[in-house]
Amino acid sequence: MRRTQMRRLGLASVFALFLALFGLAPAANAAEPAELTFTTDTATTVPGGTVNLSMTLTNNRSYDIWFVYQTIDPTWLTTQRPDLKYSFTGCSLATATGSTPCSGTGPADLGGNYGTTVPPGQTRTVTLTLKIAEDSGCNGDIGFYSYYYAEFSDSANATGGPLYTPETRVLCA
Repeated sequence: MRRTQMRRLGLASVFALFLALFGLAPAANAAEPAELTFTTDTATTVPGGTVNLSMTLTNNRSYDIWFVYQTIDPTWLTTQRPDLKYSFTGCSLATATGSTPCSGTGPADLGGNYGTTVPPGQTRTVTLTLKIAEDSGCNGDIGFYSYYYAEFSDSANATGGPLYTPETRVLCA
């Protein structure tokens, strides 16, 4: 039985060496394909206040990001509060020459807002301005979650498809 296992291991090793020599082996990618991080300019807000929610996309691959699809939505608990009134009142993209207005389809679908082509090692930051209404109820967290998908110039996608980002919360007190 050991001889059979050794023979199988030997054949597998020869096959792997053949693939590696002729460039047919799958390439290992040590870096994550893309990273999306979230920050807010304040941890709390009040009725009539504003919060800037920033999302930074970092291209950690050696290929350009050609396409990004991203949504941002309130959590289920946030939608269950009829007293809470808020809206996204602004959206901007930070560029090397300054801030520009977003060009995507709106504050809920942010993919186009990152601008096309994010070269390797570079970042893009989109900032949404969240306005709490003056007459809003304000006793608890306002939470958001995001979904995103990225495609790269080597025709790969972000780890095989959609990624759900951690929930972002702002305390409304």
